[in-house]
Amino acid sequence: MRVLLDTHVLIWWDSGARLSAAAMKAIRSADEVLVSSASAWEIAIKSALGKINDERTISAAVHASAFTELPVLFRHAEAAARLPAHHGDPFDRMLIAQAQVEHLVVITREEAFTLYDLTLIRA
Repeated sequence: MRVLLDTHVLIWWDSGARLSAAAMKAIRSADEVLVSSASAWEIAIKSALGKINDERTISAAVHASAFTELPVLFRHAEAAARLPAHHGDPFDRMLIAQAQVEHLVVITREEAFTLYDLTLIRA
């Protein structure tokens, strides 16, 4: 199984915050755990605005956990443009599109993700 972490899940994982048993099991047993470069962008913006205080860089967090960076590719952007307008957050929409294109399981607590054709694990 290949899983994609929603941005908040990466932050919680890295800070040791509590995740659901299903999320922990999925992360620990996944063949590959991916983190989108869109999440890095989101964290950088929120950090610059003072909305979050990241303890280390996203690249350090991803490397320390042996996760894999998932770049935003043209096919992801094109898929995001075709998504129904259930949700307006551009970062979430990119994660949804990436998950659909790459056939990934998404770990999230974001309820809006349930409106899309995705396999989800509740964080």
